Amino acid sequence: MRIVTRPDFDGIVCAVLLRQALESSLPIHWIEPNDIQSGSADIQDGDILANLPWHPHAHLWFDHHISNKPAKDVAGAFDIAPSAAGVIYKHYKAQNLLDSRFDELVDQTDMIDSADLTREQVKAPEDYPYLLLSMTIKNDGFQDIPYWERLVEMLGKMDIDAILNDTEVDSRCREVIEENKAFKYYLETYTTMVDRISVTDFRSLEKVPSGNRFLTYSLFADSIASVKIRYAGQDKKEVLISVGQSIFNRECRVNVGAMLARYGGGGHFGAGGCTLDAHDAQEKIDEILVFLKANQECE
Repeated sequence: MRIVTRPDFDGIVCAVLLRQALESSLPIHWIEPNDIQSGSADIQDGDILANLPWHPHAHLWFDHHISNKPAKDVAGAFDIAPSAAGVIYKHYKAQNLLDSRFDELVDQTDMIDSADLTREQVKAPEDYPYLLLSMTIKNDGFQDIPYWERLVEMLGKMDIDAILNDTEVDSRCREVIEENKAFKYYLETYTTMVDRISVTDFRSLEKVPSGNRFLTYSLFADSIASVKIRYAGQDKKEVLISVGQSIFNRECRVNVGAMLARYGGGGHFGAGGCTLDAHDAQEKIDEILVFLKANQECE
C-alpha cells in the first residue's frame, strides 16, 4: 500500500494527513495528473490516490477537482472543495482518526490551493509563512523528491516557525523571494493581452522561469483569465498549458477544468492544465483562446 499524490502543496498535505490517519510509514509515490490521464502511471492494487484523477486500481481515492467528478460512488471521498487535503481531513475527522491540531494547516492549504488570496499576499508572499513555503515546492524532473518527503515529515510533527527555521527550507525560501523578483520581468516581457486574456508564452526560452504564479493577475489587472505556455522538456515534444481565472477580476465564466478536459487535462472551475503534443499544440491553444474570449460557461 502506497500514498500516490502529486508534488504540490495540496498533495504534500494530503500525504501528511493520510500518514497521520492510517499508517505513519506509508511510502509515497509521486506522479503528475497527466501520468494517469495518459495511461503511463504505475498504480498498484491497494494504492491510495490523493489530489489526482481516479484510477481503477486505487484502493482509496480522494480528490476535489471538478473535472475528475466520478460518475459513480468510489471508495474514499470526493467533494468540490478548496483542496483535496480538506476532503481527506473532513473524511477522517468524522472517524476520529484526525484531530484539530491540523486545522491551521488545512485552512492554509484551502486558501493556497483555491487561490483565495489578497493583493497584499500576492505582492509580498514572503510575509505569509505557509504561502512562501508552498512556493518552494517545484517539480523539475522529480529531482526534489527528498525535499517533498522531508516536508511531509516536518508538517506532520513541527509548527510552521520551526519548519521555516530549517536550514534547507530557509535557503529555498530565500531563493523563491529572489525568483519572484525576477519573475516580474519575465511576465512583463513574454506576456501579451489577447482581448482580456493574458497569454504568457515561454516557449522561446531554454529554461522556463519560476515564480509567483498569482503575480500575473496583479500585473495585468484588466485580464479576466491567464494562459501560460511552455515546453514540457528539452526535447520540446510536449507543451504544457496552464489556464486560470483571475483571482481579482472575477468576470470569467468559463469552467476551466471542464474546458481543458476536452484536451486530455482538467482541473477546477477556476484553474487547470493540460499537456499537448507539440506538433498541433498551437491549433489547440488557439481553440482554448476562442473559448476564453467568448467567456461562456463550458460544461
